Amino acid sequence: MSMNKKQASMLTWPVIFKGLAYILSGKLYVKRGHLPAAEHKVPDDFIGICVASAQDAAMDDYVITQLRLLSINQVRLDFSYGDLESFNARFLQRLIDEQFQITLHLVQPFANAKNMGIAAEQVLWQAFVCEVLERFGGKIVRLEIGTTINRKRWAGYNIKGFFQAWDIAYKECRQRGITLAGPNVTDFEPIYNIGILSMLKARNQLPDIHTDNLFSERVSEPERFDHRIFKYRWATWFKYNLIKKARLLKKISTDFGIHHFISSVAFWAIYRIERMLPEGEQKQADYAARYMLLNAASGALDQAFWGAMICHREGLIDDGLTDAEYPVLERVTHYANVDGNQENFRLHPSFYAMKTVANMVQGATYKAPIATANGLEIHHFQTAQHNIHAAWTINGKVALLEDIYHTADLQQAEIINRDGEHPAEATHIITESPIYLRWPISQTVTVKPNASLAKNLAIHAHIANLKYYPFNQNDWFGLILAKDADEAVLLAEKLNPQNLSSPEKNNALRHARNAIWALPDPRNPERRVTVKQPVKMYPHKQFFDRFKPSKAKRSWNGTAELLRRGIDSAQPVAFFEKKGDTTLKQNFYICDYVTADCSVGEMFVHFAKGNNDFHIAAKHITISAEETYIQLSQYLSLMHHRGTFFRDLSGGNILVQVQADKQLHFSLIDTARARFYTYPAPLNQRISDLARICNKLHWAGRERFLGLYLATMRRKVSYRIKLAFYLYDFKVAFKRKYGRKGIKKLMKRFKSTN
Repeated sequence: MSMNKKQASMLTWPVIFKGLAYILSGKLYVKRGHLPAAEHKVPDDFIGICVASAQDAAMDDYVITQLRLLSINQVRLDFSYGDLESFNARFLQRLIDEQFQITLHLVQPFANAKNMGIAAEQVLWQAFVCEVLERFGGKIVRLEIGTTINRKRWAGYNIKGFFQAWDIAYKECRQRGITLAGPNVTDFEPIYNIGILSMLKARNQLPDIHTDNLFSERVSEPERFDHRIFKYRWATWFKYNLIKKARLLKKISTDFGIHHFISSVAFWAIYRIERMLPEGEQKQADYAARYMLLNAASGALDQAFWGAMICHREGLIDDGLTDAEYPVLERVTHYANVDGNQENFRLHPSFYAMKTVANMVQGATYKAPIATANGLEIHHFQTAQHNIHAAWTINGKVALLEDIYHTADLQQAEIINRDGEHPAEATHIITESPIYLRWPISQTVTVKPNASLAKNLAIHAHIANLKYYPFNQNDWFGLILAKDADEAVLLAEKLNPQNLSSPEKNNALRHARNAIWALPDPRNPERRVTVKQPVKMYPHKQFFDRFKPSKAKRSWNGTAELLRRGIDSAQPVAFFEKKGDTTLKQNFYICDYVTADCSVGEMFVHFAKGNNDFHIAAKHITISAEETYIQLSQYLSLMHHRGTFFRDLSGGNILVQVQADKQLHFSLIDTARARFYTYPAPLNQRISDLARICNKLHWAGRERFLGLYLATMRRKVSYRIKLAFYLYDFKVAFKRKYGRKGIKKLMKRFKSTN
C-alpha cells in the first residue's frame, strides 16, 4: 500500500464552487440550529456499532456475546477485496444468522482506489461488488460506498475515480433493489457533502441514505462550539456544536431530496484525550454517553454508529495491545480485523456507558431540552413507562440537584449513573459524567426556573474513591470531598466553619494577607490538614475582589482543575464561604497537609550561589542542578501543555518530595490565581510563569533550565524570551524598593533611626 505518493484531492473546483454557491445562498442555516428540536421520536435502532472479527472463529462468538450485552442490534462491517474468501465472509454470515441489522461497508484498497481511472481496475471493482451483492445483498439492510473520501491519505480516491466507483456500485444496487448509502465524508466539512451530492444529483445517482462520520473529538468535548471553524474568538458567536452540525447535515440531505441521514463512524480516541486529561478511559466513557445523547436529542440522525468496537485506542473493548501495533490505515477508514488475544480483552467503562444510553433512549420520544448549550445539559426523554432526564455538565463544572429540582421530586426520582448502576448513596450533584433521573410516566416533574451550573465552582469528577457533598448550614455554603456520607458528616462537624478561627501569628504556618495553619485530620489523627483564610484585604483588593468568587472557592477551583488535568497539588478536603459576606474574609479552604523536603525556591537559591548539588540531609540524598532542571522542565511543560497558566509560579509555591530513586515529586500550592484553557497555554503566558520561578536563579541556571523546557516545544532560547526575564527582574526590584514591602522597610529604618 503506497500512501506517500502525491495524491489528487477530492476538493476540486467543481466541488468548491457548488459548495460555496449553496452556502452563500443562505441554505446552510437552521434557525437556532445549536438547540435540539423538541418532540421527536428516537429510532428503536438508533445506536449502532462498527464490528470486526478475526481468523479464529471463537472471535465471532465473543463479538456477538458482547453485542447482546450492549443491547445493540445495528452493526456495520467493513468488507474489502479478498474478504469473500476470508474469515470476514464467515463472520458476515454469522451476523446474518443471528439476525443483526447489517450495514455492509465496501472498502476499496488504497492502491486500487487510486487507480480507478484504469479500465482493468473498474472491471475488478465491478466483479467484487457483484459477487458481494449476489451472495449477501438480500440479507443486509444497506450497502455503504465511500471511505473517508475527504482524506486523500486514507481513501486513495480522486474525484474522477470516486465517481467511477460510485457509478458501478449504484447501478448494481439499483438492479437488485438494494439500499445504497454514502458518500462517507468524515468530520464536519459540509463543502464536500454539498459538492459531492450536487454532482451525484446531476448524474441522477443520489444515495438513498446520506452518510457522514460525524466526529467531534477534536473540539475537546461533545458540547463545545467548534473553534476550528472560526477560531476561538468566534466560536461562541457562530455556535457550531454537535447539535448544529447534525441538524445542518440533515438539512443538506433534505435539500437534495435524501430523507435519511446516518453517522457511520465516530469515536473518541483515548490517546487523544490523554493529551489533556489523565483519566482517558473515564473521559472516553463520559464523551461516548454525551455524544450519543446529544445526537439522539438533535432529531437529525436516523442512526449513529460507534466504532471500532474492539481496540485499545478507541474501542468499547480494549484489545490489550499498544499504540505501536495500531494498523497503518486508520480504523475510521477500514476496520479490517480484531487484534490481540481474548484472554487480554477488557471492557472499557465506555462499554457500560454505551449500553446504558442504548437502554435509556432508544425508542423514546425526545420531549425538549431543559438546559442546553450553557455548560449544563439536561434533556427530557419519555418512554411508555418513564420520564427520563439525562443530565451532565461540561468538563470540570458542577450543578447542584437541589438548585434544579424540588425536594419532593428528587425523593421520588430513581437515579442511575453513567454506567447503568444505582448509586449506593443519595446523589447531590451533576458532573461531567452523565446521570439519568427517572420517574414513572404518571408523575409530573417541575424544574426550578433558570436551571444552571453552580456559580464559579469547579470539581474533579473522577477522583478515585471520593465523592462531593454540598454543605449548607447557618448561612454557610461549601463542598466537602469524602469517601462516603459518614465521613462527610464527620468533616462537617470537626471542621465546621463556625468553629474555625485563624490563630495568632506565632502559631500559624503563615500569617500575612492570608492566615495558614494546620489542624488534626478528623479522618486520621496521625495526619494533619491545612486551613487557609484571608485575614487582610487592602482597599483596592477589597473593591475588585467583591466581583470575584471568594478566595477559598478560587483555591478550591484551582486545585480541582490542576488535579483534573493530572497536575499534582495538595488534595482538597473542603471549602466554606459565608453567604452575603461583605468583609470577604469569612471563607476557609482546607486541604491535605503536604509534607515536603524543600521547595523549588530553596533549591534555586542554593544553585544561584554556585552550588551544583542540593542535599536532603534527612534522606541522605543529593540532587544535582541538572537533574532538578530536567525534571522540573518536564513537569512545567506538562502543566502548560494541559492548558494551565499558573500566574503565581514562585519557587515557594512548588513543593518537592525527593524519592529514593532521585525522582522529584512536585506539588503546587497557592492555586487561587491559576487560569485554565481547553488548549495548551500560549507561549507568552508560559514565559510569564517561567520568569517568575527563575527570578532567584542565576543566568547560567536559567539558560540551562529554559533550554530544556523550550526543547519540549522544539524552540530555543531567544533574545525576546530573555527580554521577558529582564523585564520581570526589573519589575521585582522596583517593587521591592518602591512597593509596599519597600515602603515598610523604609518606615522600619526611619523608626529605628529615631
